[in-house]
Amino acid sequence: MKIKLFGLLAFLLAALCFTGCQTATVDVTKTAKGFHAPTNPNDLEILMIKPDRPYVELGTIAAVKFSPSDTAKMHNAIRAKAAQLGANAAILNVVGLDAKEKQFALGVAVAWK
Repeated sequence: MKIKLFGLLAFLLAALCFTGCQTATVDVTKTAKGFHAPTNPNDLEILMIKPDRPYVELGTIAAVKFSPSDTAKMHNAIRAKAAQLGANAAILNVVGLDAKEKQFALGVAVAWK
C-alpha cells in the first residue's frame, strides 16, 4: 500500500510539473555520499559531452519550462544550484523542446577528481 501511494504521488507530481505549471524550474538533487564544499557558480562549466578528465557525480539535474530564448538564464540557474553541491561542471545529456515549445534539459552535476 505504501509503495502504491508513493508511486501515485510521484506520478501526480510529474504530471503536474509537465502539464500544469507554467513556470521555469531547475531542480538539482544530491545523489552522492559525503560533502563537497560549495564552489563559485561563475566558474562552473556547462558541458554537452562527457569530459575526458575523471570526475565524481554529485547529483542529477532537471530543468523544465524554459523558452529557447532563455537558455542563458537556464544555464545560470543550473550553475547556481549545482555550485551549492560543490560541482565544477554540469553535463547536460538531453536538451530539447517539449510539446509546448518549452526547453528542457537533463543531466548531472559533477566534481573533478
